[in-house]
Amino acid sequence: MPLAAGASTTIEQLAIDTIKVLAMDAVQEANSGHPGTPMALAPAGYVLWTRHLRHNPRDPGWVDRDRFVLSAGHASMLIYSLLYLTGYDLTLDDIRQFRQWSSRTPGHPEYGHTPGVETTTGPLGQGVANTVGMALAERWLAHRYNRGGHRVVDHRTWAICSDGDLMEGISHEAAEIAGHQKLGKLTWIFDDNRITIEGATDLATATDQHRRFEGYGWHTLGVEDGTDLEAINGALEAAKAETERPTLIVLTTTIAEGSPNMAGTAATHGAPLGAAEIEATKRNIGYPSLAPFHVEPAALEHWRRSTGAWAGAQDDWERRFEAYRADHPELAAGFEAAATGELPAGWETSLPDLADAPATATRNHSGKVLQGAARAIPNMLGGSADLGGSNKTDIAGGGDLAAETPGGRIIHFGVREHAMGALMNGMALHGGVQPFGGTFLIFSDYMRPAIRLAALMGLPVIYVFTHDSIGLGEDGPTHQPIEQLAALRAIPGLLDLRPGDGPETMEAWRAALRYRAGPSFLSLTRQTVPVIDRGPGQPSANGLHRGGYILREPPTDNLDAVIIASGSELGVALAARRALAADDIGARVVSMPSWRLFAAQPAGYRDEVLPTGVLKVSVEAGGTMGWERWVGDGGISIGIDRFGASAPWQEMYLQYGITAGRVRDAVHAALATR
Repeated sequence: MPLAAGASTTIEQLAIDTIKVLAMDAVQEANSGHPGTPMALAPAGYVLWTRHLRHNPRDPGWVDRDRFVLSAGHASMLIYSLLYLTGYDLTLDDIRQFRQWSSRTPGHPEYGHTPGVETTTGPLGQGVANTVGMALAERWLAHRYNRGGHRVVDHRTWAICSDGDLMEGISHEAAEIAGHQKLGKLTWIFDDNRITIEGATDLATATDQHRRFEGYGWHTLGVEDGTDLEAINGALEAAKAETERPTLIVLTTTIAEGSPNMAGTAATHGAPLGAAEIEATKRNIGYPSLAPFHVEPAALEHWRRSTGAWAGAQDDWERRFEAYRADHPELAAGFEAAATGELPAGWETSLPDLADAPATATRNHSGKVLQGAARAIPNMLGGSADLGGSNKTDIAGGGDLAAETPGGRIIHFGVREHAMGALMNGMALHGGVQPFGGTFLIFSDYMRPAIRLAALMGLPVIYVFTHDSIGLGEDGPTHQPIEQLAALRAIPGLLDLRPGDGPETMEAWRAALRYRAGPSFLSLTRQTVPVIDRGPGQPSANGLHRGGYILREPPTDNLDAVIIASGSELGVALAARRALAADDIGARVVSMPSWRLFAAQPAGYRDEVLPTGVLKVSVEAGGTMGWERWVGDGGISIGIDRFGASAPWQEMYLQYGITAGRVRDAVHAALATR
């Protein structure tokens, strides 16, 4: 197809068709993927990325860039094509390696893996929920740092989402928060192609998305023809003009648009078109070459020229930031430190050591430590899923983070654990803030997809999980976590922290805030736990940073058994040690608040704490799965491998055998068989 000189519509169409061709060819080469959606969204991607998205391919980490999230992650060839064509560090060879081992173009976009990808999307709904956290972080930072005519934080958040994103329950929770928070710089573009894997969407839904989102307090727009560039552009302009409400643009598209025989069919959602149909499509759209992965030089030049202006936007921002620095040096320094994720110097000195704290629940200890951390770390913000009073996560004097008070530090996520987890990820991905969020440990199940993604992306978010065992008592088995600790410990990169008293709780917070390679959770009690008897000299609780450490040695030189416990069961272990001492059996007590940290220690240290050949007994008021790793062959795991019940917590521990007497009897029985 010869290009008409000076015909801008022709060069624009060629630029758009290049996305379609790359999507078709990459999926065909991989024999795996989703070609139809990138083909349908090529016009919208073109308009957004060339006319509206403030970004700089030469610096994907520019702090005041717009954020773009392809929540419909199965359409990954759309974002890979956009990144390559606009000049990010992604090559045509990378496109050819789509979905291959060690390639930079995996099946779904992955944060930290491909330059320009803002978040890992795949599980539908997570991406759009991340954007709410991003937009919330942008507004908070703008309120904190912008002064007078200096607007050092002033960018938008965009997402493209699918029917699957909007069907998933997390999108309801996140959209409701966005509307309530009046995040006017957030825009979702809904690809309304009326097709799912199983067929037409009306097999499963008839939701009027306009009315649904209007009910959430959103501004809604419709574009009836997903190929109409000016209509798309007008909708994006209208979204930018709306300052009080987030915007949903319902974009009507045809999946695999341009394919003469397969457009509009479910077959194009998750499988290659086939060589014959790809050739027919290229002929149908008038593409200038039938060769795989052909990119017309004129089209590439057009893409690069169209987006090159954003580099100038960053240059302008940097000049303005220098003027800001001259007028507000302390704020500028704080902004730069926050943007890097750097914690303020001396923050650890603000944490109370709690060495003389009276007996109380570890959630209460945590609340006190959180206040010290929040005083020292001004960009630390978060809240809970409607459980602030129970989780002890409210920042004293922090104020509510709301539409009317955008500088508040207490986020009221509502009863929305799904969204809370994903918003925290979005805030961490945006940068500039240290997010935390709380709920009962049992409801970590609701957050698990977001927790897993936080670990996959290496995001330093902190979860405050309270009511962490049958010790919560009368609420019964629906609220008593049994298998949750084991399930969370199974997630790679997630730091587990189950402290047993005040000093350990302080050290747990210190460890969580220090851990920048991924997420952390604190597992905390509702019930009062005793002050730990650390013996002569009161050994420091900073052994927590090694995951497991010797808490008390036997009163005599003989070492017959090692009792390993975490959290609220340390008191049980210490009582068992005393009972065994009366029987002339020497027992060591090991506190193991973090399996992950202990596993990371040198083998020599682990063997010193848990010596080979000595009977080992674990005690934890939860499932025993996994403890065999530490107690070894012939060891004993005392825990709970059935669901809980409704009763006062003291009775629960007695009935379920989480007692010093049971530990003593188990040690006696095991030693008798040796």
